[in-house]
Amino acid sequence: MKKVITIHNMHCDHCKAKVENALNAIPGVNARVNIAKKEASVTLAADVPDETLMQTIKKLGYEPVDIREKKGLFS
Repeated sequence: MKKVITIHNMHCDHCKAKVENALNAIPGVNARVNIAKKEASVTLAADVPDETLMQTIKKLGYEPVDIREKKGLFS
């Protein structure tokens, strides 16, 4: 399953790396952050609750705004 998380307060490559590393440390998660879009694309190989993803980002000091399932190539 793929999800997209909109994240506010990320401004630089350091922010990107910090969020990617934290999300990728969760078992079954593969994340890529796009600073320009202010979002993380997450591929889940395990059943990871949305709340776990959101709390991981909040603990870093960023603001996860929403999380949505990615359907198709361009959603």
